[in-house]
Amino acid sequence: MMDICWLCVGLAVIAVYLLTQFIRFIFADADLTLLWAARFGNKPESKLRGKVVWITGASSGIGEELSYQLAALGARLVLSARRENELERVKRTCLERSSLKDGDILVLPLDLSDRASHQEKTAAALKHFGDIDVLINNGGRTQRSLCVEADVDVYQALMELNYLGTVSVTKQVLPHMIRRGSGIIATVSSVAGFVGVPLATGYAASKHAVQGFFNSLRTELTDYPNITISTVCPGPVISSIVQNAFTEELGKPVATAGDQTHKMSTERCVYLTLVGLANHVKEMWIAEQPFLLFCYLWQYTPTLAWYLTNVLGKKRVQNFKAGVDADSAYFSKPKVKTT
Repeated sequence: MMDICWLCVGLAVIAVYLLTQFIRFIFADADLTLLWAARFGNKPESKLRGKVVWITGASSGIGEELSYQLAALGARLVLSARRENELERVKRTCLERSSLKDGDILVLPLDLSDRASHQEKTAAALKHFGDIDVLINNGGRTQRSLCVEADVDVYQALMELNYLGTVSVTKQVLPHMIRRGSGIIATVSSVAGFVGVPLATGYAASKHAVQGFFNSLRTELTDYPNITISTVCPGPVISSIVQNAFTEELGKPVATAGDQTHKMSTERCVYLTLVGLANHVKEMWIAEQPFLLFCYLWQYTPTLAWYLTNVLGKKRVQNFKAGVDADSAYFSKPKVKTT
């Protein structure tokens, strides 16, 4: 009789635990490993203060917010993007929000597509600071167009920028980290790096390529345990990435970016990213529901994931054709675009 009572108690404890985890998952905005690190792991300020961090795509969106939060932590920064005037604006804001001095932030204009310039840019960063502790590959562009309407030139541009540009900068910085035996290379990929995403066939392909490259590189560096290769996979986040997206033709702007307010805040996404870097998390899924659920389904139940992706993917295309943001109104009827 006593054994039966203890068994009931044990089952009750397990049931309460599973229910608690289920409720946590419903409200989660990142994978459970990352959320555990956020609660119990190293704090970003304890691990990133004083580090030299090179951020590509630093002039807007996630890259801009990374600059602000890292500056507040006391990290020294190399800010890169194509638009030098925007980088100077970001630098001024970083100085206003931190105790950093002018020399602690280097504005280093960079075009990821101009791979011939990457050696010179890396040398300039090393000359200024002497070291690069962290490289954050954040630069890139997304896509909003149907495959049947998109020029092949768009696909080439996406691969040149998102994949080959990122690989090129990484290859310039990696030998320096190997010589010193430590460093972090973090790459902002996307949930689209391992999930099929309609309207972004070229973008998803470039991000799949990025993740294949860095997953393979990580295994090549097992002799250098103090070099961390980290991949960041955000879901929909408030940023200017949609406004700057490739469409069906090179040079053709997005007609309307739609309302972005339903997406995860950039501040939260960046904070979780920095938590992951401070704790050497190899891959981070950062997304609100239902996008986080999709990450787990694609990882563990691909057959179910394919079915749901087809259902919601159809809705995404409908949203796009109706002129609203592609990631909004999944469960309501979008208003028809008016001219």
